[in-house]
Amino acid sequence: MTTMQAPSDITTGRLRAGMTFDQKVWAVTARIPCGCVATYGDIAAALGTRGYRAVGAALNRNPHAPRVPCHRVVGSSGELTGYAGGLDKKRAMLRQEGIAFTGAKVDLARHRFRF
Repeated sequence: MTTMQAPSDITTGRLRAGMTFDQKVWAVTARIPCGCVATYGDIAAALGTRGYRAVGAALNRNPHAPRVPCHRVVGSSGELTGYAGGLDKKRAMLRQEGIAFTGAKVDLARHRFRF
């Protein structure tokens, strides 16, 4: 593995030339701070694409969890979607970080992170 693809680059949110799409997704996701969430579309936009489904697929392959906090990524309306540990665990992790919910959805107005 070259330094441009080192796990430390990914887990600290550094984008480097030569990274795969998945690695870029993981690096951008690593930037989401505790107490905030982003949508799949937000991450896609940060990468200059509209491929929010591709972002979801990359996060499904995330080997760097929890240092790359894929549990902090939600659907466009704040709904909880896919998480390898299950949605109950995702909800519990977000609540533990102080994320507020309105019904079953994250309150994006309060917690959305802007890249």
